[in-house]
Amino acid sequence: QVQLVESGGGLVQPGGSLRLSCAASGSIFSIYAMGWYRQAPGKQRELVADIISDGNTNYADSVKGRFTISRDRAKNMVYLQMNSLKPEDTAVYYCNAIITIVPLEGPPFPDEYWGQGTQVTVSS
Repeated sequence: QVQLVESGGGLVQPGGSLRLSCAASGSIFSIYAMGWYRQAPGKQRELVADIISDGNTNYADSVKGRFTISRDRAKNMVYLQMNSLKPEDTAVYYCNAIITIVPLEGPPFPDEYWGQGTQVTVSS
């Protein structure tokens, strides 16, 4: 009932920039939080950044000062501006959201959703 679709990944040289976008669609009643996780080969998925409904943001220490998360409430979208990219930022980036949906029957309820992932490769 809810889809998260990411875009904006690709290949970039060290020191370059990329902007990831994620659009949420479906039977959305409200969105509590949206964020980005990443998973590099052989490593666990980790939080990169998230933003909650009051506008508060949270960043992994490894990306503070380089990445910026933002949200467009009207469009149900979240963005991740990534600057000064490093080879260690190479990973599949996943959009994540806590969304309250409107079911066919019964009251609205919150659940966690994931996008399909977009590859970010930082290499010269």
